[in-house]
Amino acid sequence: MGILALQDVDYRYEGTKKNVLQEINAEFDRGALYGIMGKSGAGKSTLLSLLSGLDLPTSGGVAYDGTDIRQLDRDRYRSQQIGVIFQGYNLLTNATAAENVELSLYLSRVKRASRKRAAYTLLEQVGIDRETADRKVLKLSGGEQQRVGIARALSHDPAVLIADEPTGNLDGETEETILRIFHEIAHEQDKCVILVTHSRRVAEQSDFVYFLDRGRLRPA
Repeated sequence: MGILALQDVDYRYEGTKKNVLQEINAEFDRGALYGIMGKSGAGKSTLLSLLSGLDLPTSGGVAYDGTDIRQLDRDRYRSQQIGVIFQGYNLLTNATAAENVELSLYLSRVKRASRKRAAYTLLEQVGIDRETADRKVLKLSGGEQQRVGIARALSHDPAVLIADEPTGNLDGETEETILRIFHEIAHEQDKCVILVTHSRRVAEQSDFVYFLDRGRLRPA
């Protein structure tokens, strides 16, 4: 079994009878980059919520390292095992890039004396130099903000990184740069990286591609 697995997963919203997701089975391993592609309304956001532990399936299970997340402390699961990168970045815009990562390190209970140094190191890993790290987020480009979001998601050293439309707001050249970073994280840091996207071009640069259509997930 992979580090993260979906086992006969169905999901429907409370008070409705129709499944948004149905009969989904998939495994995700360390050291690989996965692309999950689907049109708007296909259920991508719902699937992301289940993978990240924000919600639970109506039936079936989501397992992390062989254990159903129902049996885990889901707050701890989200803060330690899973890193999420948002399309809208969700950064503190009046703080610097480094301060955004430092806050995440603080929430991960990294000692104060180590936080600033660790923040600069994480940002350097995604191509943000010291000068840029000390700039306010509002002064950064979209690509730089996305890199800060990646560094922040890596701050607690999660085994799984999930990115929601990570290149949706970026130009083609910046998109390529961000995708190279995701490849490095998966292949060189031995993490499981899952990209949820509507873009065929983005999905097909992954090691494994899944299509989500009408609530069903199938491999490409």
